[in-house]
Amino acid sequence: MTKDTIAPYPAARLRRLRQAAWSRRLVAEHTLSPADLIWPVFVKEGSGGPDPVPSMPGVNRLALNDVVRAAEEAVTLGIPVIALFPEVPGDRKSDDAREAYNPDNLVCRAVRRIKAAVPGVGIMCDVALDPFNSAGHDGLVRNGEILNDETVEVLVKQALVQAEAGADILAPSDMMDGRIGAIRHALEHAGHKHTMIMSYTAKYASGFYGPFRDAIGSAASLGKSGKHSYQMNPANADEALREAAQDVAEGADMLIVKPGLPYLDVLYRIKNSFGLPTFAYQVSGEYAMLQAAAANGWLDLDHAVMESLTAFKRAGADGILTYFAPMAARLLREY
Repeated sequence: MTKDTIAPYPAARLRRLRQAAWSRRLVAEHTLSPADLIWPVFVKEGSGGPDPVPSMPGVNRLALNDVVRAAEEAVTLGIPVIALFPEVPGDRKSDDAREAYNPDNLVCRAVRRIKAAVPGVGIMCDVALDPFNSAGHDGLVRNGEILNDETVEVLVKQALVQAEAGADILAPSDMMDGRIGAIRHALEHAGHKHTMIMSYTAKYASGFYGPFRDAIGSAASLGKSGKHSYQMNPANADEALREAAQDVAEGADMLIVKPGLPYLDVLYRIKNSFGLPTFAYQVSGEYAMLQAAAANGWLDLDHAVMESLTAFKRAGADGILTYFAPMAARLLREY
């Protein structure tokens, strides 16, 4: 539309379309639904009740029975996928992260239980070693160096036991070079050709991950050590396109940008450049900030949550991983 084709005021009263709820819905450029949401769920050992995560109000670590109930809740709310993240006991962590590929580990048991009880929900599993690694890193460590190729070998084993357990989507979040191709090759040869890969293609070395590391118990192991040698530099956006191109070439079905709101520009560029289903992860720090501000009376939580989730859709996200998923699904019934 050129300047000459725009009707002069008062013929062009842009508020006409905003005056009623029905007209605002009618002309909305982007819409959000429960089908756009993936619900990250923390799993713990034992049979006790929910274990609250102090830095994430309203989020709990769940024993297996409660995880099944969460999956049932997701189906009821119209949330298509839950993503599982384990809190691994300290005595099962090791420097070689061998518990990650134990076919009877916490994640695999959770997948089997959910699939047996709630076959209608999709299950996504994190492929990374930080919950299982005594060093708290996503990769194996030797003499202070994060080992790429040796880590990929372990990630392949981890991916295979998750696929065997029944996971629908494998989500490598480790940021090792070449891991998507290695995992896809192994899945094909093991007969798991239908197992999807949703790659964390642009995962930044962010300050917004702290509450998540508390939830899975990796913060203490990691200590003051950072992940800057494998997660992306927050200053770089062009590099994210190179990461995405490599993951697409290696067989990724879907892509993730993490964190979410600080990287809407990266999300937009990746979606427009590659056209694959692309997701944003509204990470633990984003969740905690909104909860803390609302608890202090500084913002309306419902409004802020829906606005932030809509921002991801506006930037090009096909879906969002968010701890607000059940709350948002309920709110969407009112919109």
